[in-house]
Amino acid sequence: MPRIGVNPSRGKTLDFSPARTTVAVLVYAPHQAGYFQNRLDVTRMTIESILANTHEPFDLLVFDNGSCPEMVDYLQTLYSRGAIDYLLLSKRNIGKLNALRMIVNAAPGEIVAYTDDDVFHLPGWLGEHLKIIDTYPNVGAVTGFYIRQRVAMGSDSTIAWAEQSSLVSQRGLLMPRKWEEEYIENSGRTWEAYQSEVNGIEDLILTYQGLEAWVSAHHFQMVCPKAVLQEVLAEMLPEGWSDQVMGRMVEMDDRMDAKGYLRLCTREQTMRLMGNAISDEVAALAAEAGLSVEAVEKKQGAKGFTKRLVELGWVRYVLQGIVNRIYRWLN
Repeated sequence: MPRIGVNPSRGKTLDFSPARTTVAVLVYAPHQAGYFQNRLDVTRMTIESILANTHEPFDLLVFDNGSCPEMVDYLQTLYSRGAIDYLLLSKRNIGKLNALRMIVNAAPGEIVAYTDDDVFHLPGWLGEHLKIIDTYPNVGAVTGFYIRQRVAMGSDSTIAWAEQSSLVSQRGLLMPRKWEEEYIENSGRTWEAYQSEVNGIEDLILTYQGLEAWVSAHHFQMVCPKAVLQEVLAEMLPEGWSDQVMGRMVEMDDRMDAKGYLRLCTREQTMRLMGNAISDEVAALAAEAGLSVEAVEKKQGAKGFTKRLVELGWVRYVLQGIVNRIYRWLN
């Protein structure tokens, strides 16, 4: 078929200029049942808190990793309204590491502010992260909620640099008890399990050019130079792709650390991990930002005979088998 006319875009130039920071959210909600029953509200708070509480210029990129129609419809509605700048939809779950690789390569900014879809962003969060990136040397990752366990994971280079430069200004058990309680509740841990994870670990606060930061970073939410993430992911995926649905994220932290990049956390809490349900406190934070969401009512666990029954290994095995079969029928 012959060409009719001339492409009207030929010879034109663009006035497009990406923001320095691409805020990227990885979304996954395969259905609205069980663990994912409240995921739509949790993801909604992640995205809407970014839109409400980010004061610096940014582009918003969302990658959906094979979610249910309800989640996809929500994301497409935001995109049609112009709230999302770049929306990537995958027909199937391609795995977290592969999705992260695609996100980083697609992000137009020189800084990638990555987050899982269960993190509430507090007012001014991005500016506090960028202060550390712009002040401290050779930064690999900055996160916004402190996890004591991560001092002993992927932080060797940061600790060595800080101690060599005499930058450790505070050392000890410095983490506020409230932060510990939030982390335990929203990560589904018990106090006993948490204590076993952090036993013997001290908190370290650094001061560099007048700016304080914790020694600690994690992969649930991180603000990183794009080039650092590309370097680490290229090393992890020499063939281009991973065959794992999840996993290797701690390996990514360790590889970044092994390359000598600093891994730090904002001095004040700028994020809240939500887990898989909206708490009363997160609902209150949302209201302060002009957002609307209802907290999930806590239900009492099984008691007495029922509790003893479900604690039996073979009973749990049978019940889990029934749940798995119903899930296969529904999907």
